Amino acid sequence: MLSVSDALSQVLAKFKPLDAEWVPTAYAAGRVLAQTVHASLDLPPFPNSSMDGYAVRAADVRAASPATPALLTVIGDIPAGAVPSMVVRPGCAARIMTGAHMPQGADAVVPVEATDDSRSTGGGPLPVAVRVLKAVEAGEYVRHQGEDMKAGAEILRPGMILRPYDLGMLAATGCSKVSVVRRPRVAILSTGDELVPVETEPGPGQIRDTNGYTLGALVRKYGGEALMLGAAPDQADAVDRMLGEALEQAADVIVSSAGVSVGAYDVVKAAVERRGVLSFWKVRMRPGKPIVFGRLGAVPFFGLPGNPVSAVVGFEIFVRPALLKLSGRTRIDKPVVSVLLTETWHSDGRESYLRAVVSREDGRYVARSAGGQGSNMISALSAANALLILPEGVTEAPAGSTLRAWMLDWPEEVF
Repeated sequence: MLSVSDALSQVLAKFKPLDAEWVPTAYAAGRVLAQTVHASLDLPPFPNSSMDGYAVRAADVRAASPATPALLTVIGDIPAGAVPSMVVRPGCAARIMTGAHMPQGADAVVPVEATDDSRSTGGGPLPVAVRVLKAVEAGEYVRHQGEDMKAGAEILRPGMILRPYDLGMLAATGCSKVSVVRRPRVAILSTGDELVPVETEPGPGQIRDTNGYTLGALVRKYGGEALMLGAAPDQADAVDRMLGEALEQAADVIVSSAGVSVGAYDVVKAAVERRGVLSFWKVRMRPGKPIVFGRLGAVPFFGLPGNPVSAVVGFEIFVRPALLKLSGRTRIDKPVVSVLLTETWHSDGRESYLRAVVSREDGRYVARSAGGQGSNMISALSAANALLILPEGVTEAPAGSTLRAWMLDWPEEVF
């Protein structure tokens, strides 16, 4: 039986980033950039004012103060979006709005608050003259051409995850489309005679198919496109047909839940072996020991256990990093923190992933149980924000000791 680390190494060796596709920049947040992006122009593309005020020659207001204001003749108005035709000569000024193009001759801006022009803040008429009450240096309150980025400069590199702020930069340089790594297409199926659709009232011996919902959401959370195939009964032919449907839909990965243990009705392994090969089907972990990895032709296959917690833990450990690698991400490790235990935790010696609630208290992270630790208990899984990791060979972690915890998410109360 493989250790978790050995099994994960085998899995990741089979994956590499998918090919690229072009998508509208407006919808590229969270995607992995596939090509280097260079600035197509200087940004700002022209010198402009960072304040509402007056464009001046700094030499004309070098001695300005409330006691000795500099009186300047106002020669024009420069709104944002206009290209000024006037030239600011000695003793003159031009009223200018934030973002407006600086006029020739001016090398600084005096904020309107540093003048006697109180009407301009309300959009009043252009004054004949203005008194400047504060000295400014050359370049002050001026955004210079290219100070943010220069045309031709490399601004975004392949492999980075595009954030909303990056989309703004792409838009500023005129990129309406961007090349990103394609999203993995992940086929998801459940197996079990006892499963009924979520909208169906379960009869005697039946339960709703919750794993399909959870696994589909996890695929989307980690950047994939979920192909929801539904549930198949515990019949090899039915499972085989559903696997064939996954291949017909051009899935990049196939993920099933249940049917991978050693019971008489666990038929998934046999169905997979009809079309492909299995690399392993047991891992020394808790929960989730009966986990299958193989391939159907060239398509990787993960067979997760049927118990909801086992399926989620198996997904987080093996499927999640594989999907991130397919998506072109270079950092695929889960966020890990060292946590103080408030109670004693037990295991059977297998590497264990226990559901916990981690919070920030007195400057450190503290872990408490999220509830029952049975692999069927979805209420504890829903309450958890972390998986507490008991290393292989450890059967007890006493209160007051520390362990590593995988953060499933980072709610505000953790900080």
